[in-house]
Order: sequence, then C-alpha cells, then structure tokens
Amino acid sequence: MQSKPSLLAWITCDGVHLDPASGKHTILGVFSNIKARSFPVTHPYMVWFLTLTDVQPGTHRIRMSMGLNPANPVELIAREFESQSPLHRINLINELRNLRFDQPGDYAIVIEVDDDPILATNLTVT
Repeated sequence: MQSKPSLLAWITCDGVHLDPASGKHTILGVFSNIKARSFPVTHPYMVWFLTLTDVQPGTHRIRMSMGLNPANPVELIAREFESQSPLHRINLINELRNLRFDQPGDYAIVIEVDDDPILATNLTVT
C-alpha cells in the first residue's frame, strides 16, 4: 500500500528567496492573518510555501482553494510537480497576486495533492 503525501510545513509569507548556490530557502515576512482598513481589500502579493514528503515517484497535481464557505472554496492554484522518491522533501513556492477579500472573516484554505486533501486551515481577514 502506498502512503499518501505528508505535509511537513505550511507557511504564509511575503516572499521566499532561493539561494542559487546552496539551494536553501529564505522565508521572508511570515504572517497568519490580514488586517484591512476597509473592504473590499486586495492583498497585492503573498506566498504559500509548503514542504511535502512521502510523495510517490512521478508527476503529481497540487490544488489550493480558498473561500468564506468551506464547502465551496474557489480554486486559486492548480499545478503539477515532480517527485523523485517518497524519501525526498519537496519544497513548493506558490505565489498569489492581487488576492481580493470582499469582507472580513475566516477564509477556509484547502490543499489537495492528486485530489486527496492534505490540509484544511484558514486565513483570518479583519
């Protein structure tokens, strides 16, 4: 039986720098909520950084969705990534630009790999 991918890290931040010499990731401006003066508000740029392991070799698809209604989130990111071995740690940098929030609330975030949910969390916007 194959194991399902495991999420080792999930970070919302302002940016991620990848050092070309060492391959190390530097994570900039970690945050867990957004404060707005008025609504609707557009957040210009953020990164959802995550690290996966236990991913079987081959091509896989990650999907990230968000919304005020957890039963009906809107897809924000859908893309493919490669795994060489279930022993590897896979770092994925996911950029989100001009994300609009029409009202304050707890926005549900769902992350799926190959249509299998691996994370359900939220982002509070006040």
